[in-house]
Amino acid sequence: MSASADGRRDRLRAMLADLKMPGALEAVDGVLAQLDSGAVTAGEALERLLGAQITLRNNRRLETAMRASRLPAVKTLKEFDFAFQPSIKREQIESLHELGFLARKENVVLLGPPGVGKTHLAISLALAAAESGRRVYYGTLASLVESLEQARAAGQLARRLRVLTHPALLLVDEIGYLPVSRDGAVLFFQLINARHEQASTVLTSNKGFEEWGAVLGDEVMAAALIDRLLHHCHIVNIRGNSYRMRAHQDLWRSMQRADGDASPALGRGT
Repeated sequence: MSASADGRRDRLRAMLADLKMPGALEAVDGVLAQLDSGAVTAGEALERLLGAQITLRNNRRLETAMRASRLPAVKTLKEFDFAFQPSIKREQIESLHELGFLARKENVVLLGPPGVGKTHLAISLALAAAESGRRVYYGTLASLVESLEQARAAGQLARRLRVLTHPALLLVDEIGYLPVSRDGAVLFFQLINARHEQASTVLTSNKGFEEWGAVLGDEVMAAALIDRLLHHCHIVNIRGNSYRMRAHQDLWRSMQRADGDASPALGRGT
């Protein structure tokens, strides 16, 4: 390599460092090697450098969003097994992941029995929102109500409601898994009312809407809550088998096969 080429490479590294582009800086040697060998054109080399920087930026943004959102896991739409849940309209789910509902401040409610993938799809929506630069926040109904009760006891309820109203997407998981006191239901209603037509809320529940009165301990409160949620809402009904049960069944079948394979060998050894 010529001295002029070395000097140009060093100047390029210095400029990338000065522009605070660590992703491009890390990729520059490999990209220049491809350019020197003729594997890529100058335009393709520039595209790869900028792409490396954008990828690093997006990954950092997602890491920050994950910490702030308190999402319990990373679950993407790509990982979801639509073949196992044929009741789901794939077109509806893919359309929701385009995030138009966030711009329109609409809600999404995923209903179905335990283990059918409600939380997976809800988290994948939250991840898509975070990747697009939106602020998201996750909580189970029980944990959100507990945080509101603690804020009220500390005289900070209005502040806590403002904090929970701010995210572009609030994910409320596990409605119906644990009972909520009437006071807790009132606080949850205040939260949903504050977010109504201001930001999107995604909720998951193993109970039909007709059972929410029992979950919240107040039929009138539940009706008012559902009215606000459904005003601008996409409903995803999932009817099917549990993914977790399938995993248990697969393990059981593999153990049976292993036992069957071992039996003849034991017989030959006697």
